[in-house]
Amino acid sequence: MMSGILCLLALPFLLGQTTGDLEPPIPSTPSSSFPDSVPSSSFLSASSSNSSFGPSPGSVSQSLSNFTGFEDDHGTCQCSVTLPDTTFPVQRVERLEVTAHILSQKFEKELSKVREYVQLISVYEKKLLNLTVRVEIMEKDTISYTELDFELIKIEVQEMEKLVTQLKGSVGGSTAIVDQLEVEIRNMTLLVEKLETLDKNNVLAIRREILALKTRLKECEASKGENVPVSPPPPAPGSCGHGGVMNISKPAVVQLNWRGFAYKYGAWGRDYSPQHPEGGLYWVAPLNTDGRTLEYYRLHNTLDDLLLYVNARDYRITYGQGGGTAVYNNFMYVNWYNTRSIAKINLSNNRAEVTQSLPNAAYNNRFSYANVGWQDIDLAVDENGLWVIYSTEASTGNMVISKLNDTTLVVLNTWYTRQYKPSVSNAFMVCGVLYATRTLNTKTEEIFYYYDTNTGKEGRLDITLHKMQERVQSINYHPFEQKLFVYNDGYLLNYDVIFNQKPK
Repeated sequence: MMSGILCLLALPFLLGQTTGDLEPPIPSTPSSSFPDSVPSSSFLSASSSNSSFGPSPGSVSQSLSNFTGFEDDHGTCQCSVTLPDTTFPVQRVERLEVTAHILSQKFEKELSKVREYVQLISVYEKKLLNLTVRVEIMEKDTISYTELDFELIKIEVQEMEKLVTQLKGSVGGSTAIVDQLEVEIRNMTLLVEKLETLDKNNVLAIRREILALKTRLKECEASKGENVPVSPPPPAPGSCGHGGVMNISKPAVVQLNWRGFAYKYGAWGRDYSPQHPEGGLYWVAPLNTDGRTLEYYRLHNTLDDLLLYVNARDYRITYGQGGGTAVYNNFMYVNWYNTRSIAKINLSNNRAEVTQSLPNAAYNNRFSYANVGWQDIDLAVDENGLWVIYSTEASTGNMVISKLNDTTLVVLNTWYTRQYKPSVSNAFMVCGVLYATRTLNTKTEEIFYYYDTNTGKEGRLDITLHKMQERVQSINYHPFEQKLFVYNDGYLLNYDVIFNQKPK
């Protein structure tokens, strides 16, 4: 028992040697023989490291509460002490710092991705907002893309028809502009009916055209009170009971020729038959892009079919040349390629039934019109029948007019003028009178010359002829409609002819 007490008393001394921070050891009793230096391995089994401990007020009490001691059989004091774990964990802190650094890098990487995502979200948010605005505008201001309200368009067109009818009754004298509007509105009605079976997007274009027509109608209504010059009443269709051409209306653009914008040369018109003057098919004969060869032509029974490109009959020939084509009594008359001959083509079967050489006529671009090649031989139709306008070497390039037998193509009579043909841009016949045009500028032609085969008189005129494009390639006159059919750089135009009253 005494030995166990001595072990307890020696413990503070040992702890003091180990830490160096505890108070001096309690002295043992004189009867106890304790060595001055006792190896810790002989009596101490500790679970601590060799590091120093920091001073702590509770160190002794804490240390003294964590030990066991006993004396073995040989009288040796054996003690087991558990020291408090107060050593600073440097390695753990280092590992913690490395781990924190790695986590910081990963965090920065993920944070940069978040910033990118935020920017992308901002961009897509703007795009979505813009798309939303566009959809709202489409819903409010445009037609439905699922239900096309053609009935509404028809009502609008009918209202314009009523307005035109009122304008015709209130405007005195010539109503050429109003008549033109009436024709366009009628064509619009046909287009609406056609579009009902076509792509829904075409309705947008038709609405734009309706708006343009409404604007023009309002302009006409606003100006109907202004003073409008009174024109003489037109003569009976197909009649020559007038004093000649006095004026030409503004052009009405029918459409681009059916082969496209590249086909700038050619001719077009309407068949005239004295037996059936109110009938007659429409024909379009664009030349190939070389401006010389007439290879294809197209026929339509009505103007509406021509406007809508429907019910067309296409034909091909291999011998046509130039834009001097004319159609009379269901026969087409053309200059035979590379010759001075004229061919008569039956439009019912596309066969050349008659060919006839035109005596002494210059050909192959010898005396063609100004700015138009390969039209040395220009065929024309008027109230009196079939004519041909050309030049000869004997006439030194001046214009020659011959009346033809439309059955045999034999020359019936010939007149010689003093007008040089290459200085003329084009020509046409009305009631046996030749009218020649010349170019003033890119937008205007002038009917400047006439030759009357009925009297042999010739003279000067100054009738303005407006045009849509720079060059006029051909002019054909229709006696019943009293219109000019003009082929203008690929576009099909027509004009109303205004006549003088017959001189008393």
